[in-house]
Amino acid sequence: MADDDTERPRPDEMNLAELREEIESIDREIVELIARRTYVAETVARVKDERDMPTTDEDQEQRVMDRAGENAEQFDVDANLVKAIFRLLIELNKVEQRESR
Repeated sequence: MADDDTERPRPDEMNLAELREEIESIDREIVELIARRTYVAETVARVKDERDMPTTDEDQEQRVMDRAGENAEQFDVDANLVKAIFRLLIELNKVEQRESR
């Protein structure tokens, strides 16, 4: 059985409509991953609340940012852009954690 990636045409072989459809598919995947990350972050918030731990963990945030930069470099994506996205995700999760307490 062939891998999904091998069945898809390469981007340089696709027309504009197909390229836009591929972007729409990727966008759905990104939203799904954000939803999954948010769910896990909400679970972390509950654990922190049960253990009377602070919402903010600067060491953990730095590890997340470091990983984001490393992953960006691995995939040849602008590390500053990726870190900005992760900073936003972290801040959104912190706001939700504070509101749930």
